[in-house]
Amino acid sequence: MESEPLMTGSINYGSHPDSNDHLEKRSPKTRRLSYSVAAEYCCVEGGDEDLYLQQAVVFIEDAIQYRSINHRVDANSLRLYRWYYSRIWQWGLGLTIAVVLMLAFIERPSSFSYTSDPRFRPPPWEPPCGLTEGIEIVCLIIFAIDLTTKSYLIGWDEFRKCKWLIAYILAISASVIDWTLTLSMYCDQNLRVRRLIRPFFLLQNSSLMKKTLKCIKRTLPEIASVILLLALHLCLFTMIGMLLFAKGENPKHNGEWEAYFRDLPTSLSSLLVLLTTANNPDVMIPAYSLNRGYSIFFILFSWFGTYFLMNLLTAIIYNQFRGYLLMSVQASILRRRLGVRAAFEVMSCQGRGQDATHSEEHVERVRVDASLQVMARVQMKSYYRQAIIKRVQQLSDSFIQWEAFRRLFDELDKDRIKEHPPKPEYNSPLLQRLQLVFSHYYVVIVGNAVALANVMCICTILVLDSEKSIAERDDYYMEVINCFFILYYLMEMSLKILAFGWRGYLSYRNNIFDGLLTVCLLVLQITIFATYRLPFPKWNPASRGLMSLWEMVRLVNMLIVVRFLRIIPDIKLMALVASTLVDLVKNLRAFAGILVVVFYVFAVLGIWLFQGAITAPGQMSVMSNSSMETITNNFTMECGSYEQLGYWPNNFDDFASSLVLLYNIMVVNNWQVFMDAYTRYTTEWSKVYFVSWWLTSSVMWVNLFVALILENFIYKWDRSVMCSVADVERTGYETTVQLMFR
Repeated sequence: MESEPLMTGSINYGSHPDSNDHLEKRSPKTRRLSYSVAAEYCCVEGGDEDLYLQQAVVFIEDAIQYRSINHRVDANSLRLYRWYYSRIWQWGLGLTIAVVLMLAFIERPSSFSYTSDPRFRPPPWEPPCGLTEGIEIVCLIIFAIDLTTKSYLIGWDEFRKCKWLIAYILAISASVIDWTLTLSMYCDQNLRVRRLIRPFFLLQNSSLMKKTLKCIKRTLPEIASVILLLALHLCLFTMIGMLLFAKGENPKHNGEWEAYFRDLPTSLSSLLVLLTTANNPDVMIPAYSLNRGYSIFFILFSWFGTYFLMNLLTAIIYNQFRGYLLMSVQASILRRRLGVRAAFEVMSCQGRGQDATHSEEHVERVRVDASLQVMARVQMKSYYRQAIIKRVQQLSDSFIQWEAFRRLFDELDKDRIKEHPPKPEYNSPLLQRLQLVFSHYYVVIVGNAVALANVMCICTILVLDSEKSIAERDDYYMEVINCFFILYYLMEMSLKILAFGWRGYLSYRNNIFDGLLTVCLLVLQITIFATYRLPFPKWNPASRGLMSLWEMVRLVNMLIVVRFLRIIPDIKLMALVASTLVDLVKNLRAFAGILVVVFYVFAVLGIWLFQGAITAPGQMSVMSNSSMETITNNFTMECGSYEQLGYWPNNFDDFASSLVLLYNIMVVNNWQVFMDAYTRYTTEWSKVYFVSWWLTSSVMWVNLFVALILENFIYKWDRSVMCSVADVERTGYETTVQLMFR
């Protein structure tokens, strides 16, 4: 392995922006960047002066992507480094991770059946031995190449410090060993340990997910204190409940004890479910029917536990997440500053190399032409490159000082406000008047009013025809109304194109949405006329083609209702909420990745623990007498039970159904039904699994999701209060640290 420093000597950028960084001299064979202690000269042995520009390009790309600059900087390594972080390799690696995760749907037990209900599910398709294993070994080889490349680029010293890469080696090795065992057993292995390892490949490939995990890790002590208080609250009320609802002499008064407080595990689980409000008010009805005073016990429990402690938990997670967000932003800014400083050093080194007699004068400045060459080769968004090059060309001097060079890259922290193309110029007075009228904001208001009227007409007809069958409906009036409004939408779109021009019209996202739906409505309407002719009273022709008349009319109505969403950007508060949701989707990648990992791990564990535990009545005929007796003892048709509610499709018999069941539990509506069923069919210890999933998904991840929503909305709200839309439009770019998490 590599034992030399990544960059010769110790680089100490960043403690002060103007500090002189120095590198120790190395052997001429190293081809590393070298500075003297006095910074009087620097050179690249081998005569490759282009290496300076290559290094500067890579360091700036590191700054743009917030990457560490601790990697090899010789010419071959730089080419390999840029290839590794190229879009092709990163997309290929992402596709490989997706493929290896999707194998769980195909492997035994396969999810390839049209239903997960064991009463109606046919035998699923099982892949032949070696198919999924062959795909998996190809993915593992790609992971091994990724690990080898990454380890080589950062060097041995950095590799030893990176726990993620060491865990990467262990994950690949364990997967290969388990893969070998599967083949040696002719694929007849039910317990595949590598299934639990697969989500790690998703985690280690995303720096954002690692940041999120660190955030969760930092939040755990505070969360643990609240959960401990929650457990104390639960245990205290459990003891009080068992004393209040103890078994009495009168069997008619033992309803609460029999259903919810029979023993300690039942009492704990009943109040734990009440904490999520899933069994409220069912849990209190037997006691409340005897004495209204018993309701005080349940109200106090819910008020303190659900409305105080659970919301306190949300506040703690939000506070910790927000603090960690700020710390992550600071660390990212430091990485960017280090990358820019490193690029400045190697570019100034090139200047000293070309003019050795004035080396002292060139220590803290770089040539303008070198900066332009570097920016032309950097892989970045075109508008960032144009903004930086424009600022460089505006400099009057032929050299750039450090502070000016650093300020060039402030453009990277700014988001572009899209500028709309100029309106077309017409010579005709009539066209000029039409352009003036239909580019006015009031046209948008009229269009929104017309869209509202269209939706109200559809709603009225749906209400009038709600009790009629398809044969009794008269689609004539609906078609006439739709034709009128679609013609208006077409006219509105055409006149807007006339007023703004094609480029100007398409520069507004609202117009793209509106125009696309208008074209779809026009095509559907023409298809209806071509298939079923012009409408007339009592118009109900026989079905032709792929869709009946009612289905096509229904599709038109749905598109009209969706088109009504065009009003959102024109209502300030609604637009603020919508933009928050859009930003949330952009920033949700890391949190969605964490959720995928958690779902994946718990689904695999659920299959291991509970596969085939619950058997539907239709399957009992093929079972042995002992199994039949066990199932009969556990089977119940009590009101509200798993069997009575018909929850048979919710099971752990395959990976897809496990994901759906975990989602239903995360929502916490009736989650006690699943916990009760698996407790009856397996063991009381199964409650540990369900409570662990509830804590992980509903308590941890959902609260983290709420924290992200709050952070985005507060940021958007503060900006909307501090400055108007016109102020933002007058600014060429808007700065936002939220971009770091996109």
